[in-house]
Amino acid sequence: MKADRRIGGWAARVLVPATVLLSGYPAIRLSAQAFPTKPPKPTPLSPARFPPFQEVALPNGLQLVIIEHHEQPVVSVTLSFRAGGSYDPAGKEGLSALVAELLTKGTERRTAEQLAATIEGVGGSLSASSGDDFLTVSADALSDQVDLVFDVLGDVVLHATFPASEVELARTRALSALALELSRPASLASRFFASEVYGRNPYGRSATRESYTAVTRDDVTAFAGQRLRPAGALLVVAGDVTAPQVQALVEQAFAGWRGAPPATASPPPAPGKRATDILLIHRPGSAQSNIVLGNTTMRPGDPIYYAGRIATQALGGGADARLFLILREQKGWTYGAYASLHRYRGLGYWQATAEVRTEVTDSALSEMLRQVDRIRTATIPDSELAAVKGFLVGSFPLTIETPSQIASQVANAKLLGLGDDYLRLYRERLSAVTALQARAAAARLYRRSELTIVVVGDAARIGARLQAIAPVRIVDVDGKPLTPADLAPPPAPAGPVALDAAQFAPHTDSSSVMLQGKAVGYTVSDVRRSRDSLLYVERSSLGSGTFEQRTTVLLDPADGSVRQVDQVTTQQGQKAETHLSYAGGRVKGQSAAPQQDGSIKRYDIDTVLPPGTVDENAVPFVVPALPLAAGKAFTLSFFTPSENAQKTLTFKVGAPENVTVAAGTFQAYRIAVTGSRVPFTMYVTTETPRRVVKTEFVGQPFIVELVK
Repeated sequence: MKADRRIGGWAARVLVPATVLLSGYPAIRLSAQAFPTKPPKPTPLSPARFPPFQEVALPNGLQLVIIEHHEQPVVSVTLSFRAGGSYDPAGKEGLSALVAELLTKGTERRTAEQLAATIEGVGGSLSASSGDDFLTVSADALSDQVDLVFDVLGDVVLHATFPASEVELARTRALSALALELSRPASLASRFFASEVYGRNPYGRSATRESYTAVTRDDVTAFAGQRLRPAGALLVVAGDVTAPQVQALVEQAFAGWRGAPPATASPPPAPGKRATDILLIHRPGSAQSNIVLGNTTMRPGDPIYYAGRIATQALGGGADARLFLILREQKGWTYGAYASLHRYRGLGYWQATAEVRTEVTDSALSEMLRQVDRIRTATIPDSELAAVKGFLVGSFPLTIETPSQIASQVANAKLLGLGDDYLRLYRERLSAVTALQARAAAARLYRRSELTIVVVGDAARIGARLQAIAPVRIVDVDGKPLTPADLAPPPAPAGPVALDAAQFAPHTDSSSVMLQGKAVGYTVSDVRRSRDSLLYVERSSLGSGTFEQRTTVLLDPADGSVRQVDQVTTQQGQKAETHLSYAGGRVKGQSAAPQQDGSIKRYDIDTVLPPGTVDENAVPFVVPALPLAAGKAFTLSFFTPSENAQKTLTFKVGAPENVTVAAGTFQAYRIAVTGSRVPFTMYVTTETPRRVVKTEFVGQPFIVELVK
């Protein structure tokens, strides 16, 4: 029974009495004159009531800003350094981010757990983050705990110890986050866009597996020691405090702190462009295309910012802006399309973005360019201009309500060198922008003949159509140039890949299942061999017995082909068994798998399989026995019993690298696996018999690593 066709049951019992009750009241007729026919006129712009602040230049070069804000009994402190990602050494991108994370992971006086307990025990917070230009340490608490806030802040900035174990955990988390980022087409588009727009300039660089792996603990301590210096740093204190109180606490917490960061060479300029072009990142089979277009713009203090902010808001600042209304509401091509203007300490940029269906990629891009042309050449109508100003001006007070917000706004203005009156006059300057000024700003900032356009999608389906808009360069997700001939889909597996029988040697591996650095389970695998049989046995346990599984795979000792699979799984008390036999190009038997809702899904299986198909449970056995070599790729057919489905998995083999796990440090191939429900990466040793020393799952917090 559909809810929109008929109402019954409990719904009728609720609605009928309500109808009877309401019918007992006399009908009320409302006059149309009771409702206004026109919206009220806007009220005059009221002051933002930004609290005054005091600035003190300390003898050690630290700039101190104190904002007394006594409306709430809280205090917020931010300490910012010129130590963001743009200061990372070439080849070690991501170093600043690791330093920021590790600052709160232990000091000479407190462990990471003690730091967290100290500040959280009084209802406060402590964090550190790294942006493109600045590394910032922040702390918040009730104002009666301001002494503790400064004590903890001074401790992490001056006495962080960067424990080696925490460095490795931070690296592992960073690599896991990077794998998730690279699996998302929007993130890929952003990375390629930055590289295209900024080139060799530090703003164009992004962290990679190689750069994270190259960072050592010595790099971390050296970076912190050299760049986290008082000279040129900014300390902003906002909240229910007084200036004398704050100055005394600063002197106490940072006593003896001296020094300036080393001078840095001028960064390479962003590359100039002579014409608009398209970089197309080939993502085979993608159902959507991610579009990013834009160019570099201006320095942070350029007064054109205000008019540019108005133009950008009108173009794509939200759900009532042109890109959103046309591409989503009118055309139905996307869930959202936006434009934004970004300021760096150096040269900033603007961009417009949209994620659209593959089949309308060229149409969507053409419409985005049409709207860019329109806002560059035609003045914004008065009603639209008033709405844009009303939103930007009216929403600004919401960004300076709390001491934490105030500290953030002041720090941003000071760090970018925007002037002492920037925040006080921000709304008035936006309000003063005319339609002609907004058009002129768009014409200058949006360099229509020099745009960088990045599209992530299936190049085989959209490449030719995009070529009609602008010249197209095609690369794969790793940035390797591709030709149209390279876009053909990989051939289906023609047959079994010959396995290396030398890898069938008997051995036992014990691995730990890690969740964010903590062991939550284990898996033990055995390879057993006799004259006429080869057994791969795997036992796994997670969550203190919440999940238990035993899998036995019988293989042919001559070629490693699967003959039989038996598996018993127990999940939260639910038991499921799978028993399959492989012979004559078929798989037969029964499969059962526990589901998240507690039920058991069962299949009767009798399926014809392509030649060379392997049971998915044999992946940890089969992959080490492939003829592995750097740069090689294998496409194999696998059968997944828990889904009664055949899949094609692709294994891309990277160059050997040092991999450190609990069992030691190994030279191992990095093998990226795609085609499964969750992409994953396996690390397989180069020495015979090869062993799987680590497995990472894209977008998942789990890592399986060898213990012995």
